[in-house]
Amino acid sequence: MTQQITVIRGDGIGPEIMDATLRMLDTIGAGLEYDFQLAGLAAQEETGELLPQATLESIENNRVALKAPLTTPVGGGFKSLNVALRKHFDLYANVRPAVSFKGSASRYQDIDLITVRENTEGAYLAEGAYTAPDDSRAESKMVVTRKGCERVVRFAFDLARRAGRKKVTIVHKANILKDVTGMFLRVAHEVAEDYADIESNDLIVDNACMQLVMRPEQFDVIVTTNLFGDIISDLCAGLVGGLGLAPGANIGEQAAMFEAVHGSAPDIAGKGIANPCALMLGAAQLLEHLDDHDRARRVRSAIAEVIESGDRTTPDLGGDGTTEGFTDAICERLG
Repeated sequence: MTQQITVIRGDGIGPEIMDATLRMLDTIGAGLEYDFQLAGLAAQEETGELLPQATLESIENNRVALKAPLTTPVGGGFKSLNVALRKHFDLYANVRPAVSFKGSASRYQDIDLITVRENTEGAYLAEGAYTAPDDSRAESKMVVTRKGCERVVRFAFDLARRAGRKKVTIVHKANILKDVTGMFLRVAHEVAEDYADIESNDLIVDNACMQLVMRPEQFDVIVTTNLFGDIISDLCAGLVGGLGLAPGANIGEQAAMFEAVHGSAPDIAGKGIANPCALMLGAAQLLEHLDDHDRARRVRSAIAEVIESGDRTTPDLGGDGTTEGFTDAICERLG
């Protein structure tokens, strides 16, 4: 049976890398039907809304979305369209793999780790956010719940078990933020007891960042809170060559959204040189979510082969190729 997914082509380079990714999915015979919807600047220009109701209804109905980068305009309204989507659909687990590709600008070889970030609580909720009228003081509360901590940690351990991973590292700041991340750490240790087959340890976030730079090979799956996960996942992307190789999955009970985590890069939009790898790798995560593991593996293998060979790679990967040419090289290996 054909699976329909919501597709958001995005802003800036979004339409270019989305077209490339959909061509790749069609070439591999993924059997997906695309329900195209709008969000971001493109939606505002056409409908007057940044996040139209039709888009939300499409994701609710299809339960799976593939999204290119969006631009949130400066000013009032949404602080972040991505945060708004995660909150609306309760996409509580953000999954960010970091894999080194031979031939890329990766500082390390043989890195293969996953960061699981709590996606709906903590610092980014900005509970009680307030700025004094005279701009002399600003404040907001950081709130976590036992339910929120438990479900994301359990998600990380379940993911580790499914993927054959051996270790989960719990990252926190319980030595200072004793209540908020203290709860996260306590709950994580409780959950870990249910997974005797998986090794677990915990690290304070500043030490974890240092260890990631010094000895990244010691990490397998990392699970952490919203703010720390945002920072650590980008650090991990830097270890393997940057955000151009960084996909992300946002998973909830009723919906899942897959994306490139980089921005819309308006400075190169329309030039035909955008690297589509992050969104293609996000599409591979989508295929895994749909239990199409063989095609997901083939997508990753084709990307790895093209990057290693340098065949028509885009400028950020050290080549002088175009988005279209790079996609041709991928599709030739999948066809």
